[in-house]
Amino acid sequence: MRKKIMYLACLLLLTACENAPIKKVELPPEATVSSETPLDKEINRLMEKGNTMGLRKQQVPAIEAVFARRTTPERSRQLAALCFTKTLGTPFMPSDLAEIALAETGGHRLSGNVASSRGALGVWQVMPSRARSHGYSTADLKVDEKCAEVAVRELYSKLEMADGNLQKAKKLYCGQGPQADAYLRKINILRGEINSMLERQHEKLAMDENGTRIR
Repeated sequence: MRKKIMYLACLLLLTACENAPIKKVELPPEATVSSETPLDKEINRLMEKGNTMGLRKQQVPAIEAVFARRTTPERSRQLAALCFTKTLGTPFMPSDLAEIALAETGGHRLSGNVASSRGALGVWQVMPSRARSHGYSTADLKVDEKCAEVAVRELYSKLEMADGNLQKAKKLYCGQGPQADAYLRKINILRGEINSMLERQHEKLAMDENGTRIR
């Protein structure tokens, strides 16, 4: 009899627990910890600082015109288009990729068949070992489109090393030491050439059909 009474008591207790209303427990809010790295902050800054689609498009004809001083009009157009398409969705502008191409192979008519004494290949002169680290083959570097993709990935890796400093990242693209310092100075000169062409195009757009500047 005692066992039956205990058994019935247990059943009643379980039934009461199952039917009891569930109280929602409010967890204390945890302190928000920002995991944003210096690189993340710089990428956000670069992507928010006037880097609109309109500005990207405006850079393309200026880049094409600067490229045309070194190679054929057709090739200039193709490479300028790559600078635009391959930097979409990145913190880089088309001019960033164009500067590197000009610095690396501008003196060789922006040829994709150039090989440096150290073994760097393609328009953007990437080392085969670096290409492989990004999932590309040595042969890919001789294909302009693939080489542009590798160059963007390589520049991004340098941006990580530089804690988001784009100028330093471009310097690291070349390496370190006096040679890299000279490379960065060259990059800055080339940026000035692209910007000058961009300003010239803006001035041209500001002229009416009679050649009078629109005020």
